[in-house]
Amino acid sequence: MPAQISVTVDGTEQTVDRGTTAGELFAGDRAVVVARVDGELRDLSHEVADGASVEPVTVDSPDGLDVLRHSCAHVLAQAVQQAFPEARLGIGPPVRDGFYYDFDVAEPFTPEDLKRLEKAMQRIINTGQTFRRRPVSDDEARAELAQEPYKLELIGLKGGGAEDAAEGASVEVGGAELTVYDNLDRTGAAVWGDLCRGPHLPDTRIIGNAFKLMRSAAAYWRGSEANPQLQRIYGTAWPSKAELTAYLERLAEAERRDHRRLGVELDLYSFPDELGSGLPVFHPKGGVLKREMEDYVRRRHIEEGFEYVGTPHISKEGLFHTSGHLPYYKDTMFPPMEQDGSAYYLKAMNCPMHNLIYRSRGRSYRELPLRLFEFGSVYRNEKSGVVHGLTRVRGMTMDDSHSYVTTEQAPDEIRHLLTFVLGLLKDFGLDDYYLELSTRGDSEKFIGSDEQWEEATEVLRQVAVESGLELVPDPGGAAFYGPKISVQARDAIGRTWQMSTVQLDFNQPERFGLEYQAADGSRQQPVMIHSAKFGSIERFVGVLVEHYAGAFPPWLAPVQVTCIPVAEPFEGHLQEVARQLRMQGIRVEVDTSDDRFPKKIRTAQRSKVPFMLIAGGEDTEAGAVSFRYRDGSQRNGVPVNDAVTEIVAAVRDRVQV
Repeated sequence: MPAQISVTVDGTEQTVDRGTTAGELFAGDRAVVVARVDGELRDLSHEVADGASVEPVTVDSPDGLDVLRHSCAHVLAQAVQQAFPEARLGIGPPVRDGFYYDFDVAEPFTPEDLKRLEKAMQRIINTGQTFRRRPVSDDEARAELAQEPYKLELIGLKGGGAEDAAEGASVEVGGAELTVYDNLDRTGAAVWGDLCRGPHLPDTRIIGNAFKLMRSAAAYWRGSEANPQLQRIYGTAWPSKAELTAYLERLAEAERRDHRRLGVELDLYSFPDELGSGLPVFHPKGGVLKREMEDYVRRRHIEEGFEYVGTPHISKEGLFHTSGHLPYYKDTMFPPMEQDGSAYYLKAMNCPMHNLIYRSRGRSYRELPLRLFEFGSVYRNEKSGVVHGLTRVRGMTMDDSHSYVTTEQAPDEIRHLLTFVLGLLKDFGLDDYYLELSTRGDSEKFIGSDEQWEEATEVLRQVAVESGLELVPDPGGAAFYGPKISVQARDAIGRTWQMSTVQLDFNQPERFGLEYQAADGSRQQPVMIHSAKFGSIERFVGVLVEHYAGAFPPWLAPVQVTCIPVAEPFEGHLQEVARQLRMQGIRVEVDTSDDRFPKKIRTAQRSKVPFMLIAGGEDTEAGAVSFRYRDGSQRNGVPVNDAVTEIVAAVRDRVQV
């Protein structure tokens, strides 16, 4: 056997000694924490084989961050079992911006526990423990983990289906073989171990002190309410203290913008317990915001060639069998109701009913594209743990549209829809976005032939590439009936929200027997394109509240102008100003409360009103107002006509103030 082998290191072919590890290939770069060997992430202790292709993975890359956070999760688990020896281990994967680990403990963790665990973690990190990967057989793993019932259950899930069986399970048993990672002290003795697929950092000191335990919460084992309730500790970890500080500042800003809190402060909406979780009500000011959005979106759809339709909230179950939603979507639908011997479902989507509208009479190719649109009320039986304010609800209003086109028309219609939705988002102040292409996975939840999926996916991919926007793949994320493009929009503080979707569907037209008469007289099947511009109006309201931190641009603001008299004698002057503004369609209030003048100013500022018009004696005599803006700047002695003109123009031109 030759003593040397040939490997490709970051694109360059090299000759190295047999037995060389991935870490030795990058020994001069301390930022490298793991390696990608022939496309798979490996520990730096991994011995490279002859002909291997090896690439460095740095701690600040997406994969490197996941490894950092996963290693930090292991340190957390070690600290928990030191402090609570009776604690049994669940699953501890990295997640976006952090990690979590689930534990079976006698009592929920307290904030004081988290502080104590942070200190214990720092002590472990400072000792410089190394992570050692050790393959084990199923029987060996069961023997070693005999006191860990949840790990024993995971052993039975080994393989590619682990993630489907339990969230995060793939980080432990997702590979073809089982491995245990031992934490070794500086003498090389194993001081703790965990079932894990890996990879991990070379040693704990790389974690440093840029980590924090954020909170704890209850979580059912494997996400099922039928299973035991565990305690989940959430944490975050970053390559540097500065990045951790920046992240915590972003969280603080996100908290200040939380739409649930702002909804109460601005009197926009609420979530009464009497109605049930995920069923919001909009107050008068929130109703104005919702109506403005709906009116604008409805008008824009009509301008883009859509025809407005309406459909009922419930349907016999047979409709959803025809569409394919039963059984594929059944878990997200509310249980059926019995009426006259038939089962009825609250609708969770509008497309089956739009198909019935299309099928209500014969169609000619001359009618295509046929574009149907409605604000349809739909209901989804979301689990209690995922319901969140307006951004995850059980009752919602979908801005739902469906285009029926010929196969040849499909690419142009998708371009039309993509241009339309990007323009709409920009109109509402969201102009930083990228595209995500969701395709079919290996699961049986997808219907239709391979050929149909390949054709639909390629059409979407080509249109997405032509847009010039960044395109991110999302394997397995498609709807059960077809692939989709989704627009991922970034808000004012850089968070990403999935907004508009465009989905190509060959399946429902076939299942509903939809046809049109072609130019040659033959009967052909149309292609159906689903599109939701905001997903749901409720969710989009929540996103906009957080994007603008409640300070909406004048055209969207529930109250656009507040008139504030310095004293009661000047109320009449401002009532006349308000009358002129209302005649121009401006939403205006006059503060005639008993509050003192300074408090009225503070109230208007807290309400984030775009414009305040103030009047005292000099203003009244001069037929003027003092014009105060939301940022605190002010112009005095502005003639009333000029003030009205400026406000009307700002609303008409969608000026940001």
